Amino acid sequence: MRILRRRPARADLGPGYHKLWTAAGISTLGDGVFLTALPLLAATLSRDPLRVSLVAFAGWLPWLLFGLVSGALVDRWDRRRVMWTVDAVRFAVVGILGIAVLAGWASIPLLAAIGFLLGSGQTLFDNAAQSLIPALVSRDTQRLERANSQLYGTQTVSQNLAGPPLGGALFALAAPVPFLADAVSFAASSTLIAAVRGSFAPRRPADAGAGEPRASLRADIAEGLRWLLGHRLLRTLAVMVGLMNLAVMAGEAVLVLFAQDELGLGSVGYGLLLTGLAVGGVLGSLVATRLRRLVGSGTLLLVGALVEAAAWGVLGIGSSAWVGGAMLALVGGAGTVFNVVGASLRQAIVPDRLIGRVVSTFRMVGYGAVPVGALLGGVAGRTLGLRAPFLLGAALLGAAGLLALPVVNNHTIQAARIAAEASPPFS
Repeated sequence: MRILRRRPARADLGPGYHKLWTAAGISTLGDGVFLTALPLLAATLSRDPLRVSLVAFAGWLPWLLFGLVSGALVDRWDRRRVMWTVDAVRFAVVGILGIAVLAGWASIPLLAAIGFLLGSGQTLFDNAAQSLIPALVSRDTQRLERANSQLYGTQTVSQNLAGPPLGGALFALAAPVPFLADAVSFAASSTLIAAVRGSFAPRRPADAGAGEPRASLRADIAEGLRWLLGHRLLRTLAVMVGLMNLAVMAGEAVLVLFAQDELGLGSVGYGLLLTGLAVGGVLGSLVATRLRRLVGSGTLLLVGALVEAAAWGVLGIGSSAWVGGAMLALVGGAGTVFNVVGASLRQAIVPDRLIGRVVSTFRMVGYGAVPVGALLGGVAGRTLGLRAPFLLGAALLGAAGLLALPVVNNHTIQAARIAAEASPPFS
């Protein structure tokens, strides 16, 4: 008689994580539709690279303005509640945009305003999600990497594989439809996250007295900022991510114009082009953990930056949509591996009570560079041509990887993990 053995408990990431994973899949499918339709709509309103790039600039600007405050708030509030509330608000905002497009009220300033509102919510949502995952699956490195790989893989399939062609097709069908579809996805995501059981408010330090008043918001922000600035590895990695994001966004901000004017693609073709990011991203999510075990986290992070540099450069000099899609696949794969390894590293070594603030500080540096990159891409595209943002970005990506080598390597990362394991996670 064959005896069936139960899978080890560590293999199951838990029902709370699975609800979060399902919500992410639905929501990012809507995001893929939205993020494809939004630049297409902007391109119908203006052919000026700078004006089109302003829409991307506005969507990422909140990370520069509110990233630190959002992280401090996430370290005070129940993280699950933050997430479902933000998604409920985003349902209303994107629904209003869909109605505005239907009524013929669309304009570049309106798209920028909507992008700014959605980006503001994203600062809270993303910080809360990064803080929630360790609470759902534990701080074990392998479980974190598995959870992040599954999450990034699903998000990549939804947002970059299924979403873009669907968004392009829906936009070709009727301009308001993709925005209304995204609103529905936010409603579904909000409902699923609200169904996660438990309280996910951060714990106070062990040495804090029961009646001791909470520090001010400014003091909380300063504590998280000091922690990151005092951690040489994460500080260097944050600067590296900022330079990489600036470089990539310089090209992404004008990619819709590049695809139409240089590669000869229409709205559906543009959506299909973006699926290259997803193909690479899915493969990256599948192999990230294996590659990390094979070559080490530091090597993987540096190689990822150099692969993105080479792919961005080839994309900038090519004229074939097929080559462009292949290069986007390399960028997507390298970027996903980088994100899985980097996010798992942060979650493993940052204390729980500080994780929202440290992640938000990290992302303020990393994502705060995105709107700058969008503007630079628009200016370079207008003055030097649509290929210039990709070529300049490739040079910056390569420089970011090489300059980080003395600090971001296997030895320093292993030392940081050992130091974190020696300290209580809630200290």
